[in-house]
Amino acid sequence: MERYSTQALALGSIAVSLLVLALKMLAWRLTGSVALYSDALESLVNVVGALIAFGALRYAQKPPDKGHHYGHHKAEYFSAVIEGSMIIAAALLIVREAVLSLSNLTESDLGPVGLGVNALAMAVNLAWARVLIGTGRRRNSPALVAGGRHLMSDVWTSVGVLGGLVLVIVTGWAVLDPILAILVALNILREGAGVVAHSMDGLMDRAVGQDEQARIEAVIQQSSTGALQTHDIKTRHAGQAMFVEFHLVVDGDMRVAESHAICDRIEAALRAEIPEAQVTIHVEPDNKLKPEGIEPV
Repeated sequence: MERYSTQALALGSIAVSLLVLALKMLAWRLTGSVALYSDALESLVNVVGALIAFGALRYAQKPPDKGHHYGHHKAEYFSAVIEGSMIIAAALLIVREAVLSLSNLTESDLGPVGLGVNALAMAVNLAWARVLIGTGRRRNSPALVAGGRHLMSDVWTSVGVLGGLVLVIVTGWAVLDPILAILVALNILREGAGVVAHSMDGLMDRAVGQDEQARIEAVIQQSSTGALQTHDIKTRHAGQAMFVEFHLVVDGDMRVAESHAICDRIEAALRAEIPEAQVTIHVEPDNKLKPEGIEPV
């Protein structure tokens, strides 16, 4: 799957979301279930979200220009925020439909064909969600991960809906159908809030995780031979890019060419370990040594 570009995966998400939407709408038409209607409404959000993600990914991969010296990577976070907001809106619409249904209960035609169609849509969603989440994490793509998490939420929604509708068939309690829809909406609302919160964190230039920070520090320590110390290491993610900057302390009498060679070696080592890293090094003389710095191996 790594041979496919991020944009190709985004296009695949559009095709998959359209297929799943068609299957779920068919399942709703066959049964008239408000719970299956809520499941289909979430898939409609998936379609719009996949279109937004595709546009954001294309824009995020544009090279830096005169107005955006650091590139356009953060466009992915805006895509994820929009998708999360749409998920929340869909949840509120589902609650409205379920409450109206509670006041006017009707029998649903919960036959095996309608439930089977919905189960097929669930299987398609599960397979594609695993692809998006796995690839998105490896490529540090917020848009792909957000799309995958949304689809995985959709999968669990479908599992709950199908299990609940089987219970409706067994017990004959029609009231369970709109109650299921409300539970679906609460789950969707939780997922939407999570997507928005994660994306806002990215827009606020959150540092990389502790494990990744430790990996960066280890690479710098191993590759900075000839320098005296590194300190003030700062990191942030911006979409699929990672920015790393720090101060490198060298002997005050060292020639510029020698210190530049050390910087080149460190940058090459970091990019070998983390290909998406964009490194900035500020060289300082030895009177800038700090007690908490990292000494080369």
